[in-house]
Amino acid sequence: MKDEMSSTSSSPSTGRSVARRAKAAARRVRELASIGHALASTSHPYMAHIVPMRRCNLSCTYCNEFDEVSDPVPLPEMLRRIDHLARLGTSVVTISGGEPLLHPELDAIIARIRHHGRMAGMITNGYLLMPDRIQRLNRAGLDHMQISIDNVQPDEVSKKSLKVLDKKLQMLAAHADFHVNINSVVGGGIKYPQDALTIAHRALELGFTSTIGIIHDGDGQLKPLRDEERRIYYEVKGLTKKHYSRFNHFQEAIVNGEPNDWRCRAGARYLYICENGLVHYCSQQRGWPGIPLSEYRTEDVEREFLTQKTCAPNCTISCVHQVSYIDHWRAPQTSQISPGMPSSLPQTQDLINIQL
Repeated sequence: MKDEMSSTSSSPSTGRSVARRAKAAARRVRELASIGHALASTSHPYMAHIVPMRRCNLSCTYCNEFDEVSDPVPLPEMLRRIDHLARLGTSVVTISGGEPLLHPELDAIIARIRHHGRMAGMITNGYLLMPDRIQRLNRAGLDHMQISIDNVQPDEVSKKSLKVLDKKLQMLAAHADFHVNINSVVGGGIKYPQDALTIAHRALELGFTSTIGIIHDGDGQLKPLRDEERRIYYEVKGLTKKHYSRFNHFQEAIVNGEPNDWRCRAGARYLYICENGLVHYCSQQRGWPGIPLSEYRTEDVEREFLTQKTCAPNCTISCVHQVSYIDHWRAPQTSQISPGMPSSLPQTQDLINIQL
């Protein structure tokens, strides 16, 4: 009787675990297919970050990507922007902000991404997650969620703390069918770098993946780590398994206060779409190239693929590094631009079609 009761009580959990593993396997197949497509052709973006609203419910002192007043982008306009990203052949669309969970029609935006057969991701502070909200994200088809947790106890720098968010993480562990990554940070005024180690251990304990980032300055540029921050960075890194979001070799140089020699493919393989629908290199270089997404063409992608950005050596924007890694071995860049410098314009030249 005891064995029978045990078998009966565990079967729903077992069934859910099997279903989760099946969804994870299918998701992995789609991820590998998107990377294969990226390797086969350089004329389309791999990832785009899109902002459905700039407003955030928090105000972390190191963040320059939010305000406290913006209205959400209307759903019809967001759907048009998703359609334009699909037109360009974008493989992965990640929703960021501000705080995307504040958008009242976020589920429809995610569903539109999946309608086009693209990977759907989201970066959130996690404050607004509840079991029913997580189930809605499951139904919408969300593939990936990243939550950044900055400290164990909230302070004047950041309220994104493990103390506040641990219940939310438990909800995700119980209900989320999508992949969850917890990103901890060092640098940038974070008081206790050892908190990153506590956060990483908790993430792994709950069955999530874990990454660690280095907080950049207001232009996305290098801020070298202190000795204790460096030690914690390497200890956290040693805990985590290899997966795509772990292509963070560029951080080795940052840890030691050294520049990176790499080919930034922002504006080509990676796009940042602001709440006004403009294409930018990244969240820290808004205004460049500043072209409306509705007018962005394959020719723009090809031009930016071959354009060297002078901010690249000291850049710490991990998503751009990770995406650009796909093409680190090919296509030397033949023109140059210095984002943020009004007199800087790309050299005029014929566009080149890149082929393997």
